[in-house]
Formats: sequence, structure tokens, C-alpha cells
Amino acid sequence: MLGTQPSRPAYREDLAPDRSVAPAGWRAYAGGIVEIGAPASGFAFDNERPRHRTWLEPFELATRPLANRDVLEFIAAGGYRNPTWWLSDGWSTVTAEGWQAPLYWRDDQIYTLGGLRPIVPDETACHLSFYEADAIARWRGARLPTEAEWEVAAASLDPTDGNFADDGHLHPGGRATMFGDVWEWTRSSYAPYPGFRELAGAVGEYNGKFMSGQQVLRGGSCFTPRGHVRASYRNFFPPHARWQMTGARLARDGGRR
Repeated sequence: MLGTQPSRPAYREDLAPDRSVAPAGWRAYAGGIVEIGAPASGFAFDNERPRHRTWLEPFELATRPLANRDVLEFIAAGGYRNPTWWLSDGWSTVTAEGWQAPLYWRDDQIYTLGGLRPIVPDETACHLSFYEADAIARWRGARLPTEAEWEVAAASLDPTDGNFADDGHLHPGGRATMFGDVWEWTRSSYAPYPGFRELAGAVGEYNGKFMSGQQVLRGGSCFTPRGHVRASYRNFFPPHARWQMTGARLARDGGRR
């Protein structure tokens, strides 16, 4: 709501950019038969269950999400003017909405809860739609991970190790953690797991009724309370949505160099 105001007011004047920079690289995973989803006991939402087996080919995952630098390079290369990199629906959205950059970008500045400030190239990129994340991945010769790939990679990590709402930064930094900072788009459509059953009554309506036209996101963001996320947590948004703290982590097939 603050972003609709012409004066671009700051929610908090003391929100300084986090200039910590994580190195960019790739980490390989063997794939094979893996299990994903929440275990049968303990708290989880219904869409995280049942835990089940799936097959993964060997893959590699970037050690950090896309940074503003990656987006700036895409813009400079004419990415928002070239339909080559975009899904058909994505390009239709770009042309219909006149997208030229991520939401809240104004030339070389970005509007944040700390007000309007210069874009920091090595900060984690945020306010990307699935369409933009997918196009940048294609342009860089990569792809977005599946949600199973993402969960397998994150399963052994501490889900509380990240930049969360509790830390008070209220904007992504540049850490390499898979939790916090931004919700990470995956290439997986939001659909029920094998054996999924909606819960009875109104509680069962929340997740099940959205299993159409949505993409899965993982990991939480700087607006998410610490302790609210876990490796199996499935968030979901329409592919054009970019108002949330959404970004992406690149993936590629294993063995590629």
C-alpha cells in the first residue's frame, strides 16, 4: 500500500541495505529415489503430505539466489524486449502490462520499506514473477529447480538460518542460505501429492481449492517469521504475481560444465 503513494514513504527510516555478498557457484546432487513431503507426525499443512518417493536425475543447484546484478544484466541485454526467453503467457503479460523491470524498480533505484534507494547489485533480487525468473534462467542457459530438487537440497539445512522478519531488516540481503530472504520460485505446478486427501470442512478448502494455475515457491522470505518454514513447506502464487518477496535460484541438469 505504501508503494502506491507518490511520495514513496518509508515504513521505517532506519532500514539500511545489507551489503553482505555470498559467492556464486554450483552444488551437485546425485539424484535417485528420494522422499519428499512432511512426515506423518508433527505440524504441517495438508498440502505437504503425504510424504512419498519420487525419482530425480542428477542435478546442480546454484549456491545463492539470483542477485540484482543478474537482473540488471538481463535488462541491459534487452531481455524485457525479446520474446525468445519468455513463456508464451509470460510474454503476453510483459507486453500487456508494459513490464520493463521487476516491481518497485525505478531506473537505478528500488522502492523498499526503507523508502526509495539505489539498487545494490549483489543483493538478492526480489519482486520477480515466475515469468521473469523463468526468462532470466533461460537467458543464462539454466532453468528453475523442481520443488523436489529444492526440498532435497534444503532437507539437511537449518531452516532457522536465514534473514527472517524477526531480524527486522525487512529486505533481502545477499546470504547463500536457502531459507529467508526471498520465496524461491520452482518450475513445479502446484498440484496434490500422490495420495493427497483434503481435510474435512472449511479447513480443507484453503490449500486444495488453489491447486490450479499456481506455481510452487519454497524457503520463506524476509517477511516470514523464523520458525514458520521448513524444507517441506509449499507456498504458491499465480505465475504473474510479484508483489511478495519472491525470487529464484537457478538449477541445471547434472554433469553440465
